Amino acid sequence: MKTDELREKYLAFFETKGCVRRPSDVLVPTWDPSVLFTPAGMNQFKDHFLGKVTLDFTRATTCQKCLRTGDIDNVGRTAYHHTFFEMLGNFSFGDYFKEDTIRWAWEFLTDKKWLGLDPGRLSVTVYKDDDEAAKIWHEGIGLPTSRIARMEEDENFWPASAPSQGPDGVCGPCSEIYYVLDDGSDVEIWNLVFTQFNRVGDPPDNLRPLPSKNIDTGMGLERTASVLQKVPTNYHIDILMPIVQAAAEVTSVPYEYDSDNGRRLRRITDHVRAATFAVHENVYPGANGAKYVIRRLIRRAVLDGHQMGLRDPFLYQIVDAVADAMKPAYPELTETVQRVQGVIRGEEERFFATIDAGLQRIDRIFGDMETSGTGMIDGDQAADLYTSYGVPPELLQQMGAEKSFTFDWNGYTEAMQRHAEISGGDQFKLFQTGPLETLKESLRHTEFLGYDATTAEATIKGIIIGDGTDDDSDESTLVKSASADPDQPMRLVLDRTPFYGESGGQVGDVGVIRGDGFEFNVTDTQKHGDLVVHHGRLVKGKISESDACQAIVDQDNRQALQRAHSATHILHYALQKNVGAHAQQQGSKVEADVLRFDFSNQEALDEDKLAAIRTDVIDRVQAKDPIRWQTVALADARKAGAMMLFGEKYPDPVRMVSMGEFSKELCGGTHLTSTGDVEAFELVSEESVSSGTRRIVALTGPRAKSHIESTIETTRKAAEILGCSQKNLVKAATDLANDVRGIKKELNSGVATEHAASIVGNADPGTLEYEAAKAILRDTARLLNVATSDVPDRLKALLDDRSDLLDELQKMTAGGKLSADDLIGSGQTVGDCLIVVAETPGANPNIMRGWIDQIRKKSDNASAVLLAARQGEKVLLVGGLSNDLVKRGLNAGKWVGNAAKALGGGGGGRPDMAQAGGKDASKLPEALDAAIAEIQAALSENA
Repeated sequence: MKTDELREKYLAFFETKGCVRRPSDVLVPTWDPSVLFTPAGMNQFKDHFLGKVTLDFTRATTCQKCLRTGDIDNVGRTAYHHTFFEMLGNFSFGDYFKEDTIRWAWEFLTDKKWLGLDPGRLSVTVYKDDDEAAKIWHEGIGLPTSRIARMEEDENFWPASAPSQGPDGVCGPCSEIYYVLDDGSDVEIWNLVFTQFNRVGDPPDNLRPLPSKNIDTGMGLERTASVLQKVPTNYHIDILMPIVQAAAEVTSVPYEYDSDNGRRLRRITDHVRAATFAVHENVYPGANGAKYVIRRLIRRAVLDGHQMGLRDPFLYQIVDAVADAMKPAYPELTETVQRVQGVIRGEEERFFATIDAGLQRIDRIFGDMETSGTGMIDGDQAADLYTSYGVPPELLQQMGAEKSFTFDWNGYTEAMQRHAEISGGDQFKLFQTGPLETLKESLRHTEFLGYDATTAEATIKGIIIGDGTDDDSDESTLVKSASADPDQPMRLVLDRTPFYGESGGQVGDVGVIRGDGFEFNVTDTQKHGDLVVHHGRLVKGKISESDACQAIVDQDNRQALQRAHSATHILHYALQKNVGAHAQQQGSKVEADVLRFDFSNQEALDEDKLAAIRTDVIDRVQAKDPIRWQTVALADARKAGAMMLFGEKYPDPVRMVSMGEFSKELCGGTHLTSTGDVEAFELVSEESVSSGTRRIVALTGPRAKSHIESTIETTRKAAEILGCSQKNLVKAATDLANDVRGIKKELNSGVATEHAASIVGNADPGTLEYEAAKAILRDTARLLNVATSDVPDRLKALLDDRSDLLDELQKMTAGGKLSADDLIGSGQTVGDCLIVVAETPGANPNIMRGWIDQIRKKSDNASAVLLAARQGEKVLLVGGLSNDLVKRGLNAGKWVGNAAKALGGGGGGRPDMAQAGGKDASKLPEALDAAIAEIQAALSENA
């Protein structure tokens, strides 16, 4: 039986049992802070199990995409371990229980209409105290007791060891079904979990029966397919073997099952499949959380390739094979192959640049161990190699074994656990607790009225002291009533509300909730499951549960949010048109008249493309196209061509927002009724967020208009500062910047010219149109390396710099305008050496060093130069020797230092160049004479 057939048979079978077929949840549930990736089929039904939502159905079946990394080190090495896998499941929310679950599982496995497995090859395990399940298996199914094993809580209870070790909460025994293979070994193919208890405190008698009992089952698709197809590992089934073969072809390494390279090719197959699905859902490799896991998987696979001799990116070439193998169940993968390949290739290129450094680090570690006589590889070092260079511990262990080193697995595990706390690791907090969870259990749902109203009559249903966090702070308290305290953050839950809770990138509404004698200022609105939670402060009166109130949304703020949100849809359309179909939304933040839009693209957008995008958005705004929304079946939305974002979870039916005939997107946010109500649109910036992701920031409405006016005014002001026309601003700023650089160069070199500073004139008080002003201001800002708003201040600073530098240049050239040639002419020759010892009025250290360099270059002979400049009562001394004098043993630092001592000071420096200072300028003539005598004596001694 083909894997795709198995998947369909399972779902169809449970549909015959009244289960509602539900689609797989996304692989990366960004709205669920308790997990990085979807770890199991039951994850999307957590609130269903707890009765925290209104149930539209009480039976369900799914095939869920899952990703776990807890057994990552076994991937490729064993027959059945994966990171990415599919889990077939059937679920009951207070409906059918053990007997139906067990009977249906047996029917599906053994009936020839379905899987038709040999009943004689099946055995089961049950929890040691679960007499009910054991009786059903034995008396109901007819399984002999020899094939029913009773297991301890660590094997057959969920969560594992919950009765004795916790956590408190929903739990229950489970029953696992095993199939005996031809070689006599057995493999678990299905786990039936009976959630029938609530654990409260420590044993004994800590398992309380639940009023509503649930079923959660999980059958591994790949594992069961391997049984049906009679292949030695999951990697040999029909949907994985083509990927293994593609990996072998790309790496030019033949696939041999029992070889090290065979294990590497299986690991590559698993990791590239996981990365393909994750990147498809817009989870790119990165530094933490889910992104870190994907980086880890890609780098492990690349290192496998490196060990097989590859030195260039190769993993990306296997993405096609993944998309093709998984296409029957996940056709959407084929739509993003090019983007996924680009992201994976980029990560490969970055890692290939570090692999060799990691291997060199290993060589150093092994060398140090051999020197010190250490026999065990340190766990912390192994963890650092893994996190910094991506070197897997099993590779390090293998390399160490060749040198008879052992490996500190305990130390490594502890270090990685510490790292997991930082990077996000494989966290999985199944159920949350706290005040909001309590309200969710009792209320389940807040009626949202905000699509049609901004004011509504409502009733207070929950009051929480404390602002809380996503996981509900322990410091938050659910109370019956509260009195006004402007410093105390609070949260209110109503039975119905016009306030929009932040989701889909649109921030929550603000406003006020009023009642008899009380007033609550709403500063933010969030969603918690199906509850809408109003954050803010009670500024007046006393509030109590069950109080009637009026909820009033700030309409001006809501309108500003709608302008920005509707503009994101128009911008998305313009990006698709001008950049390509791959330029899909990866995230957005919609605030009052400000939008941030992240989209997929490998390169920055040039000015022409940005201009085209802006023009298209403005054209759609000016067209005043109608904006409509309707609730439709998800399938109908697909047929209508609605934009669906990869990695987004959509309900069914879904809300589809249409703008004219150019845009259809699935969206739960609030919108305008006409594109013309956006009023104005201005694109502020385009920048990189991460590899393969760009970000556009734009403004709408009054903020866009204000930005336009500010740009025009800033350009006018900048031109006014330079006394030039706005059209000549870039040239004038360029001339000014070059002028400042030129003066600095003269001062540093000590070569002064007749410097004539000038700025382009032709001032014109006229005002440019926005587009021209924006382009000029942008180019000027780039020239000056500042933000556009900082251009006037930077120009003022440059003018001030030039003025100060010109003053310094004037001082340098005063008093006879000394030059290097003048100083050479004042010098004396002793043997083959030119000695220049002179006072240089007004010179600074840069000028003096510049003259010394010039003298050394121009002199045909060896040269010794010491220059002095009075600074009030003090003296600055700079001296230098040519290289041949340094080789003879002379030292400029000692020479200048001795001169400074004669002036009551000190200093020194390198043998070829030194600087010092004196305190008594009146002694300068004597100090210079002494310096001449000292260098003459030194030359005689070293002739």
